[in-house]
Amino acid sequence: MDKSEIVSPTFSNYVSALLELVSNEPFSIDSLIYQLTSLCILSIGAILMWAGVRILFLWKVTRIVSVTKTNWDDYLLQVGFFRRLAHLFPGLFLYYTNTNFNLETSAAYAFIYFSASLYLIVTSFLVLQALISGIDKIYQASEYAKKAPITGFIQVARLLVTIMMIFLIISLLIGQSPIYLLSGLTAIAAVLLLIFKDTILGFVAGIQIAANRMFNEGDWIEIAKYGVDGDIKEIGLTVVKVQNWDKTIATIPTYALTTEPVKNWRGMTKTGGRRIKRSINIDMKSVVFASKEDLSRWSKYNFLEKYLHRKSLELAEDEKKTESEKRDLVNARKLTNLGTFRAYVDNYLKEHPFVHKDFTCMVRQLKPSEVGLPIEIYCFTTTTEWIAYENIQSDIFDHILSVMPSFGLRVYQRVSDKSKSE
Repeated sequence: MDKSEIVSPTFSNYVSALLELVSNEPFSIDSLIYQLTSLCILSIGAILMWAGVRILFLWKVTRIVSVTKTNWDDYLLQVGFFRRLAHLFPGLFLYYTNTNFNLETSAAYAFIYFSASLYLIVTSFLVLQALISGIDKIYQASEYAKKAPITGFIQVARLLVTIMMIFLIISLLIGQSPIYLLSGLTAIAAVLLLIFKDTILGFVAGIQIAANRMFNEGDWIEIAKYGVDGDIKEIGLTVVKVQNWDKTIATIPTYALTTEPVKNWRGMTKTGGRRIKRSINIDMKSVVFASKEDLSRWSKYNFLEKYLHRKSLELAEDEKKTESEKRDLVNARKLTNLGTFRAYVDNYLKEHPFVHKDFTCMVRQLKPSEVGLPIEIYCFTTTTEWIAYENIQSDIFDHILSVMPSFGLRVYQRVSDKSKSE
């Protein structure tokens, strides 16, 4: 249907009659006075339309939003969606009513048509951008935001809306259909792929990250290749912002999260326990069999009383079976200071109030080397908070290092040439 059929075409007659009444002379629709008068009427009508709709939106819509129990309309109001939506009506008024003044063949019609079309394109762009911002705010306030960030998709939507606006403006300027411009893109597709390579890779990576819930904002990640070690602040379309522990901000390509080896500490945070995995190197020359005096002294330790009692029964039973003499240090089973020390540390960790009881906890020997025999402490703390974790770990090793001399054990420590000479 032709646009001139939407509203009755008698407006031109009214304008001509008004001009004749004022000047007592006949006016044709091709005269300059008629065209200027029509432009003024259309402009005043558009301004009145904008003012009326704006008052309605600012008063009525704001009032309705304030009394509703939902939050999504509040976010749309905050980003100015309703305010920008009001700007569409004067553009629609100009676009659909200018034909009723029979100006199709005049320069005024071309000017009004171009201005109204350009105004509608730009205003629609702003409305869509506000709608995207509102959707982003609504999603960020939901419980799903921490599980699957959509920042990349929001940026893609903004990019597509911007490209669409540019295409429409160019088609309006050259007087061609947007389809005509799209058909010409095939010739420069390779160039566009090169220009938007990071954007395309980032978009695909964003889909993988969101679909598999690989990373969320707030996750602690480590990427050795880029020297990244900190919390994710934003997962964008092309870059990911990470705040390192030294408070610096690192930006890496989004697709690097799916193509590079990345350590994500989210699992540690969710389980509520952080691992301690640290060794102490024992001087192997200090490892000896335990004497009766040692066993008597160690049996007074709370963490060894039950252990030594159980071991003494086992050794007594073994001596009966093997008929070995207690003084036979080669053939008889004997307790060592190192084995008893490991039992002490193991019981100490199990009774520690800040060591997690539901996770693996053990004290083990590692492969001896030229720097001694490593005794590794492997357990989990009951907190994942960094400072508290470090304090707990330090307290544990403070105690272990302090109690070692009671078992006749020495920590292996290289001595400098200067110390030897002294």
